[in-house]
Amino acid sequence: NSFWMTGFFNPQGFLTAMRQEVTRNHKGWALDSVVLHSEVTRISKEDITQSPSEGVYVFGLYLEGAGWDRRNHRLTESKPKVLFEMLPIIHISAINHHDSKDVRVYSCPVYKKPVRTDLNYIASVDLKTMRPPDHWILRGVALLCDVK
Repeated sequence: NSFWMTGFFNPQGFLTAMRQEVTRNHKGWALDSVVLHSEVTRISKEDITQSPSEGVYVFGLYLEGAGWDRRNHRLTESKPKVLFEMLPIIHISAINHHDSKDVRVYSCPVYKKPVRTDLNYIASVDLKTMRPPDHWILRGVALLCDVK
């Protein structure tokens, strides 16, 4: 029903396979024009009883450089002396590419390890925010599978 992202040896392959499945389910979609779409949910891992109709639920990602406002469902400044914050369940699916980008969304990179190299990069997850994305880029906000 939900997947622990940290447990995958190749999480990029998992997300690519999910993207291919969604593309196959929609007649007329080309895999080249399909991109990942993500939404942080309000549900906990224990509340999930079935898989989403399209896409996957993932958990186990830690937010570094920012906090998560669970009430308003968006990025916020991190609390003092809190380096990492567990993000709720994320619903990741795929959509047909469109050029319009919401200015209140930060495209947050996801890494396997705290060492941020291209070898550890997985994908980007869209997180809602009230500040411009540049604010979070300068803070170095990222999602991590493993904090050690």
